[in-house]
Amino acid sequence: MNSVKRGTRVQARKGLASAPAPLETNHPPEPGDYAEFLRATLPHQHKAVASHRLGSERVWLKKAGPPHGKLGYHLMAMVAGLLRLDVLTPVPNPGGEAAIATEARRLRALGAAGLRVPAVLAQQPDGLLISDLGESGRPPVVLQERLDHAAAIGPSALLAAWREGLDAIATVHAHGTYLSQAFDRNLVLCPDGTIGYIDFEDDPGETLPLAECQVRDWLSYLHSTAMLVRAASAGAAGTQWHAALADASDEVRERLALAARRMRWLRHLPAGRRWGRDTQRSRAVARLLWRWYCSAPPPPARP
Repeated sequence: MNSVKRGTRVQARKGLASAPAPLETNHPPEPGDYAEFLRATLPHQHKAVASHRLGSERVWLKKAGPPHGKLGYHLMAMVAGLLRLDVLTPVPNPGGEAAIATEARRLRALGAAGLRVPAVLAQQPDGLLISDLGESGRPPVVLQERLDHAAAIGPSALLAAWREGLDAIATVHAHGTYLSQAFDRNLVLCPDGTIGYIDFEDDPGETLPLAECQVRDWLSYLHSTAMLVRAASAGAAGTQWHAALADASDEVRERLALAARRMRWLRHLPAGRRWGRDTQRSRAVARLLWRWYCSAPPPPARP
């Protein structure tokens, strides 16, 4: 079977599925004493995110970093204004202790809604200890990696894996909520086959209404996968896209169609790698949306 050309896809290994990196402490707490483990370990951790062993458990510790600057947000706001798309309005991520508080709050809310997210084990202003999404010694697999492996097999395998991400986003929206950055690197396949969700340092709901937050989820996932999908089969991917959106609200569907029209000129961006990865991805997104919404009408809204 012919494999899908992968290009130079960036292999970001961000997320909760990398190999554990235990740290030594002078007075290791007893297994299950999460608050004490966080208190004792946080001062010795230099990375923003690291995994540890606490007894037989694998846990993750996130520490507050320095506050984030605002220049990038201003640039994105200009792009959103140019395209007249509120969905592209940047969601502030202040970093520091505010990001820790936001992540803890969102994890608790999404977990209470019945979605697969890490559990908050312990929290203090400058650090957060959360559970791993693996089980019985089996780690989860980042969907980004799963897509890369599937692309090496062929278009059918890639589209099947890609549909798993679409269905996972649809599941979140069916619960009346949204993600934060719905990129393929923030979706993980758990050992039982369920998709889990990670990385919630910002909250789009503080800036955007629910429909815009959900549209942002769809566009974020497409942005992170468009180059692979377009290389595989743009037509078949469009069928899957509309099928996954069949139960979305009419407002979400209409806003996606609007985004397709207003982003159409991005399909003429240069294709060369010299223009940067984000330019290539934006071009691929615009070309897919144009094909799925503008060159042929999308399926009618559900009754």
